[in-house]
Formats: sequence, structure tokens, C-alpha cells
Amino acid sequence: MRILLTGGSGDLGTLLSIDLLAEGNEVVNIDTALPQIPGSIFIKGSILDRTSLAKATHRVNCLVHIAAWHGIHESKGTKSPEEFHDLNVTGTFNVLEAGAKEGVKKIIFISSTSVDNPNSIYGHTKILGEEMCRAYTERHDMEIIILRPRAFIPPWNRVVYRDFIEWGKWFMKGAVHINDVKQAVLKSIERLDSGKHLSEMCPVLIVDGAYEYTTKDLDKWDADGEGSTFRKYYGQYYNLVVTTGLDPARKPKLLNIEKTQVIIGYDPKYSLKNLLEELKQYGLEGPPSPF
Repeated sequence: MRILLTGGSGDLGTLLSIDLLAEGNEVVNIDTALPQIPGSIFIKGSILDRTSLAKATHRVNCLVHIAAWHGIHESKGTKSPEEFHDLNVTGTFNVLEAGAKEGVKKIIFISSTSVDNPNSIYGHTKILGEEMCRAYTERHDMEIIILRPRAFIPPWNRVVYRDFIEWGKWFMKGAVHINDVKQAVLKSIERLDSGKHLSEMCPVLIVDGAYEYTTKDLDKWDADGEGSTFRKYYGQYYNLVVTTGLDPARKPKLLNIEKTQVIIGYDPKYSLKNLLEELKQYGLEGPPSPF
């Protein structure tokens, strides 16, 4: 299968490329940055450049639209509202239109749970992107899966996270690891390629991580004292967490992924237990980049 990844030189695109190439697929990557690994058909260009997009979508069977400015760019003020709209909204229109002109019928759009904050710049652009996906599904008889992952910038990304502990503080609030997002994309590609039509038009699938905590744990969080729920599952790591500055009393927010499990067979693997094991093994720097 010939698969196009927009923004394929980023962390998610690179992880996907490794697996897709290993499975014998032809991977096309359109990005302004050079790829981190060899093997894909690289087209240096922006999704704002319609000529480059037309070249990238040629003979493509499935399109995974990743390219976007993310919430971190809004929180840090590194991108303007105009830049967000250009890449995330106009860029998404360009990608969908290029796909329609080339006859691409299978598309995966990487949205975000930030749509729950519609007044944010980033969240609003993703809402508009999802609306366009629904329109193109109807207008061009496409099958589009919308994935809504939580923020998934990986722990080895030192542009965003100073060290593993900074990433860990974010993850303990409730989060998803980039490897699980990769799994959701791969399973979405498999579902679209199965030949079985989606029972729902343009389904929106939440992508959250794995958790040892139960609903009962959350309802009675730390009922036996601060940090008691953490101790119930991770007692052996309690001192390590405290000494490294993580908060064992931090209550996570879990999201409902039942629909995602049913439609694509999603089965998240990375949980707080994995984070603690990696912290013990690698220390403050955390696991090395897989690239």
C-alpha cells in the first residue's frame, strides 16, 4: 500500500514510517524538515504548497494527516493566530482537496482532545479540521477516521521537555504515550484497508493511555491519606517519585476509549507503571530516542 504522511518527519511520522516500511508499504512523506530515518519517498514542502501536495498524493491509497502547529506552540506563544489558521485550517483543506482530486478514499485525521477547549486557538483549528473531514466524507465518498489523542509529544523531545521528570509531571495528570498513538494510527489504517465499510460516518475516536487505576480508585481518591492510592499500585516507587519531584497524590483524568477499542481494536500499553520503570532504569534523562 502507498501511504502518505503529512508532517512525516516529526516524531509520530517517524515512528509510523519505521513500522509501515517494515511491513512492506511504500511511504510518502511531505514535510519542510528532512526525515529522521531513510526509506520513505520524501517530498520537501509545506502542505500550504498545493503543487507539492499534488505530487505527494499521486497514486496514494491512504493518507494520514499529521502536519499541524500544536497546543504547545499556543501555550508558549511561538506561533501567531494567523500561523495556526494557515497551517491547521488552510493546510487541512489543501490536504483533503488534494486527496479528493487524486481519488484518495481512505484518510486518517490527527485531531486533538483540545477540541474540548473551543475558545483556544489550537482547539478551534482542530474543530474546523474535523468539520472539513465530515464535509469531504459526504462530498467525495471518502472514509475518514478522526483520531483525538491527548497531547503526545514524546519524553525524548528536548525541545519541549527539559528532562524525563518534566514529561512525567505532565503524564501523571492523565496522558497517552506516542507509541500508543502510533498503534491507534496503524490500527486505523488496517481498519480502512479491511474492505469493511465503517458503520458510522467519519467516526471520532478518543486516544488515551493505559491505567492501573480503576473508576473506584478515582471516586475514592486518597481516601486513606495523601498518596495512598498511588501506594496501592506503586508502593515500591513511592520514595523514588518523591525524591525526583513527582507528586504521588496527583489525581489523573481518564478518558473514555470504549468506542476506539470497538471500532479499531485499540489496546493502549503504556501506563504510569511503565513510566516508573523507565525512571528507575534511566534516571532523569529517561529512555533514549528510538531514532
